[in-house]
Amino acid sequence: MTACELPRSGAQGVHDADAEADGPLPAALVAVRPQRLGAARAAEEEWVAEEVPIALEYNGLSHAVMLATPLDLEDFALGFSLTEGLLASAEDLLDVEVRARPNGVALQLRVTARCEALLKERRRSMAGRTGCGLCGTDNLDQVFRPPSRPVPPLPAALSAPQALVPALSRAMRELAAAQPLQQRTGGIHAAAWCRPDGEVIMVREDVGRHNALDKLIGALAKAGIDTSQGFAAVTSRASFEMVQKAALAGMPLLAAVSAPTHLAIRTATACGLALAGFVREGRATRYA
Repeated sequence: MTACELPRSGAQGVHDADAEADGPLPAALVAVRPQRLGAARAAEEEWVAEEVPIALEYNGLSHAVMLATPLDLEDFALGFSLTEGLLASAEDLLDVEVRARPNGVALQLRVTARCEALLKERRRSMAGRTGCGLCGTDNLDQVFRPPSRPVPPLPAALSAPQALVPALSRAMRELAAAQPLQQRTGGIHAAAWCRPDGEVIMVREDVGRHNALDKLIGALAKAGIDTSQGFAAVTSRASFEMVQKAALAGMPLLAAVSAPTHLAIRTATACGLALAGFVREGRATRYA
């Protein structure tokens, strides 16, 4: 197997320079030669996406281990921290170091004392309990985290129903063309930030749909982009977590290529987030 050095326009390449002191990070893609069954042509080399354990450590405290594509990891560290409520703003993250380890990657975040105290309190509440389905959550009261600020209204250019479908359709077309990892593997999700007219201005990719959105949110926060003046488009279904992350990031609209869940619709309605599903082939369904 060989590693693929695949740089992306407007983003860092497959490896993060921060990790050079610890050795190179795993590549985002790996070349394999599988056995094709029932196929007339001989097996050829193809690319598959890498999936790596990513440990998030805050001021030396281990918080979570996620499986993700080892690309845009500083964006992931910031976006995950914001959408999980560990940071109140990007300014709470003082520094992040990406360290390659024999069995994965460690993201070592240096955060403010206030955030460290919050994390320690959360760790104390979880002591002695088993793992759960939602990262960092040990009881039902922690699942639903309303945004600290109201979700902004749709930009004026998207408020008219006749303008919504053309903008969403353009976003999905441009998103499909801006996924180099997906084009190589067929197994990668992506999240895009779009202007009100649907122009895609930023894309992040990952094997996990939640990770792709976290990476996008982190990149937007680092760039200081006003999330009230656009919308997010994702190559997945619209689950509850995706809706909650978009709302917490102050996005007025989440557009998904596939279906929403009922909990996602209820959450979007409660937050005031516009939610569109089945955005494909020049059509869309608005659920909230």
